[in-house]
Amino acid sequence: MAKKILFPLFAIFLAFRSYEIIETFWVFESSGLEFSIKVLLSVLLNLFITGIFAFMGFAYKTNRLLPEDYYRVKNPKLILKLSKLLKLAYFKKFLLIVFWGKRKNRKTYFDGTISGLENFDFQTRQSEFGHLASLIFIQIVVLLMLIKGHYTMVVLTTTINFIANFYPVLLQRNHRIRISRIRNILNKKSTK
Repeated sequence: MAKKILFPLFAIFLAFRSYEIIETFWVFESSGLEFSIKVLLSVLLNLFITGIFAFMGFAYKTNRLLPEDYYRVKNPKLILKLSKLLKLAYFKKFLLIVFWGKRKNRKTYFDGTISGLENFDFQTRQSEFGHLASLIFIQIVVLLMLIKGHYTMVVLTTTINFIANFYPVLLQRNHRIRISRIRNILNKKSTK
């Protein structure tokens, strides 16, 4: 119950901090900010906005804000080709090294059981929603940067956003392709 109160408060704090960053680049001219400050602001903006949706997702079932049909992978071949083109496998390895390499962390996502498969599906939806919402919201902020002529921050923020939010969306789609295959195999076995 505490997380339903605390996590939204963290999200509100991060929203306020995001507003402060947006206000900073709105007030200052691009030439008035050093490159290191532009990098820092781009990183923090991505981190804070993604954090807003992450904390809300930790407290509530935010994936329900999108219709069920959104989460169905309609063209798995396209997703797999795009994943290969964008070298998603390297991103997965990075995540395993940095965070998911610990068995305990992986088990919170999927414990290897049939009931765990349902949890895994839910987790992919939660994660995808949070990253998709962050991706869209950050790109809206990027439009504001563009209006103010902060071209360096546009490139930096978009690049970070692509890596931190688009890649995870693509990864969750890949997970659901695998989940669908496993369900099909289980259904075939149960009908025999």
